[in-house]
Amino acid sequence: MHIGSLPARHGCYRPDHPAFVLPTARFSFREFNRRTARLATAFRRAGVHRGDRIATLLPNGSAIYEVYWAAARIGAATVPLSTLLRETARATLLADAQPALVVDDPRQVDDWLAAVPESAASPAAIDVRADDLFNIMYSSGTTGTPKGIALTYAIRAHYCTLFASAWRMTPESIVLHAGSLVFNGAFVTMLPAMYLGATFVLLPQFDPEVLIETIERERVTHIMLVPSQIVALLNAAGFDPGRLASLEMLGSVGAPLLREYRDRLVAALPGRCYELYGLTEGFVTVLDRDDFARKRDSVGVPLTFSSMRIVGPDGTDKTSGEVGEIVGASPLLTPGYYGRPDLTAKAIVDGWLFTGDLGYMDGEGFLHLVDRQKDMIVSGAVNVYPRDIEEVAATHPGVKEAAVFGVPDERWGEVPIAAVILRGGEAVSSDALKEWINARVGAAYQRVRSVVIVDEFPRSTAGKTLKRELRAPYWAGRETSI
Repeated sequence: MHIGSLPARHGCYRPDHPAFVLPTARFSFREFNRRTARLATAFRRAGVHRGDRIATLLPNGSAIYEVYWAAARIGAATVPLSTLLRETARATLLADAQPALVVDDPRQVDDWLAAVPESAASPAAIDVRADDLFNIMYSSGTTGTPKGIALTYAIRAHYCTLFASAWRMTPESIVLHAGSLVFNGAFVTMLPAMYLGATFVLLPQFDPEVLIETIERERVTHIMLVPSQIVALLNAAGFDPGRLASLEMLGSVGAPLLREYRDRLVAALPGRCYELYGLTEGFVTVLDRDDFARKRDSVGVPLTFSSMRIVGPDGTDKTSGEVGEIVGASPLLTPGYYGRPDLTAKAIVDGWLFTGDLGYMDGEGFLHLVDRQKDMIVSGAVNVYPRDIEEVAATHPGVKEAAVFGVPDERWGEVPIAAVILRGGEAVSSDALKEWINARVGAAYQRVRSVVIVDEFPRSTAGKTLKRELRAPYWAGRETSI
């Protein structure tokens, strides 16, 4: 038995329980089990076998969700790719993954389902091994060239159990996802929901007003959002904590949630907020709801059965309060980057993942993020952490979001610049913002050289702000390791 057997299990033991909800359709576990069985049969007829890869280029909807679970039923691996990929990037990733099948149109799924009557849907039992591939997750993250992160059936089974426990989910939970299903953050709620036989609600895209309406109508209990979505939710015209009364868990994932928004979230939804820090490669910490207000500057502690170290440049472990690279070991740890043993050897040493992120542990063992090593600004031989400046900028009443990055300077090497998105209707000048920020930062070397007002930030599929794109024009033509 493996996690691909979950639809069949719930189809047998929880047949009438709502399994999957879309704005225009609802499926019980009986229906979902039958549909994924028929699709799995179609995959087998198309020549897809255990260990083969199925790439998806699909928007949120029934097709992508059913492909995930139909593939799992036959021991195949899915390769979720964003529909926003340019043709050249798409070709590069497909050439790397070498899929047996590419699904890039929801109508393909409809056609396969139509070709397999329910009476013919009987995929043979598949003997899946723990180390068989469940996914290859390509992540450009914030560091450039995409890498295929291999995640096995055993790793995804740990996602089921460990996150179900961390989020206090039950079979009666109603889990909503409003971001792209190709983002690994989707799996931290999707997998435990299926494991428990809970209801999974999927929106076609993120819209804060639609999100609020859906939470209220469906009585949603669990949701995971990236910080930019949390900001949009808090600023939505229809935001009212009373309309979100059913929520038992609102988690933040994908990037640090600035203190300004943490405090607003705690005030609006006390006792229901979580934060997840982690890498798709497989190290995760969780700040539990019971610690969220008390440890307002922390991202929590490692998941059960995981370990964490803070390591200095010389390879020695740092003590409490000392900043170093975050290094972790976990049951979620990838066996490596697909087809790239060279990159794997650099990132994983003796079973420890070197994250490239900087942080420290406090006296209670809680992790505090400082910044990404690649985002750190070195100005006059002093380390400047953009997040410290972003925390200040975010408290300005006219600032909706802020992103700080380093630009070249002949005297200091690098100096910080702040890009900001203003709140709607606010009128404030770049010079005024610069003066305001520089009057409040803690040190002279944290003063920003300038402030750039933008309408939107460049973001990844996961909603992360892509600082490399913000700073690229400033570094054009220069040799830099950033």
